[in-house]
Amino acid sequence: MNFENIEEIAQYLVADGKGFLAADESTPTIGKRFDAINTESTETSRRDYRELLFRAKGMKDNISGVILFDETLRQSAADDTPLKEVISSTGALPGIKVDKGVTPINDTEEVLTGGLEGLEDRCLEYETLGAKFTKWRAVIKIGSGLPSNECIKGNMQVLSDYAKIVQEHNMVPIVEPEVLMDGNHSAETCYDVTSRCLDSLFKNLEAKGVNIKGTILKPNMVLAGQSSISQLSHDEVADLTMKCLKENVPAELPGIAFLSGGQSDLDATANLDALNKKGGNPWKLTFSYGRALQQAALKAWMGDKVNTQSAQDAFSHRAEMNKLAALGQWDMQLEG
Repeated sequence: MNFENIEEIAQYLVADGKGFLAADESTPTIGKRFDAINTESTETSRRDYRELLFRAKGMKDNISGVILFDETLRQSAADDTPLKEVISSTGALPGIKVDKGVTPINDTEEVLTGGLEGLEDRCLEYETLGAKFTKWRAVIKIGSGLPSNECIKGNMQVLSDYAKIVQEHNMVPIVEPEVLMDGNHSAETCYDVTSRCLDSLFKNLEAKGVNIKGTILKPNMVLAGQSSISQLSHDEVADLTMKCLKENVPAELPGIAFLSGGQSDLDATANLDALNKKGGNPWKLTFSYGRALQQAALKAWMGDKVNTQSAQDAFSHRAEMNKLAALGQWDMQLEG
């Protein structure tokens, strides 16, 4: 697939009914996922698992881009086909996580995402390896007196620096300011914090001269904390999330790919569907899910090749359901 510029790549990535498979779990993170199914995490087992996802029938027509970890971008399938080519053969584009994780801010609970050092060189290599887009995640915690202005400002400045560097290497940056679901905070508190983050982010992106038409936003939905006794309905999540976005996100942004952030598979799909059923917004609203696309497949696979087809079927079902949600055409009855 040939693209004239990053704006064309961004438009391709948010095509109607298509979203992202987030398969960029770090080695320690995927190790924990494998522990849960009593499977040893090795370079080969990680390759086998991700290959089964990329070869699933649900990739085609549902997935526009796959966010990869560095190891995976360099790996080949069991038949020696580079995994990035397996992905491309389905019509999806390979992308890469480029941040280097988080470090505490002044010995507090808050964190700042790092990785700007050496990013120019990494982007040069990733562009050569065929990556068409990148991802950088900022982590914002809600708690007593949190988040601080320092935390928000620092993370949003770094996100904008990252985005500028990536665009200079002809790749689309996904900017991910994630307000965590952890805690018992209200949805209104999440709304306020998410608004602060998005306001700061787009001011910083503009100040850095980042091309918004060649950028994709990966935000959290506006939700009550997981421990809160006052949870919103899907319709209420959609209303509050849409209000937050319309107040803070420029219309020229091509698309918003929501993270699932610890939501259940069905909640992530239902909330995305409710958002798209609202209509009347200037952006494509789609998904960039990790666990919400993979969890059922992982449980079906259990580290055993004999379960490959059932794992692929589980993934394909979730991919199809989220495609329908991205079109505002999902219904609970379709879940079977």
